[in-house]
Amino acid sequence: MQQDWWMALGGGAAIGLAAAALLLFNGRIFGVSGIVGELVTPQKGDLGWRVAVVLGLLAGGATLLIAYPSAFSATPVRPLALTGIAGLLVGFGSRLGGGCTSGHGVCGIGRLSLRSLVATMTFIAAGIATVGAVAAMVAG
Repeated sequence: MQQDWWMALGGGAAIGLAAAALLLFNGRIFGVSGIVGELVTPQKGDLGWRVAVVLGLLAGGATLLIAYPSAFSATPVRPLALTGIAGLLVGFGSRLGGGCTSGHGVCGIGRLSLRSLVATMTFIAAGIATVGAVAAMVAG
């Protein structure tokens, strides 16, 4: 258990450092839904750093898979198609709602934004309600 705590701390610190570096060196907020969403129609000069962030996220996941494979389930919890649809819905919802947990929860709260605090509390409440509703539907 002690190792899990250190790994969570390390992961959180890495996310915080990445967000701070993007803001410091690029003047951009580390909101993944916005970064990925704007890849479809990037503004001039935005494509390179957006692609670099997405590739960095994928490389981080691949590195974790190689270094700590037990962090990943051997069998999928849900079918891959359902997981993909859920991911697209989350991405659509975060764009519709004006931000995601990385933009609001990591960067916005760190900047003491009231809007981000309210958005993050809403994300968490909606997540709790969704898990409860899905668990109730699956159970009976």
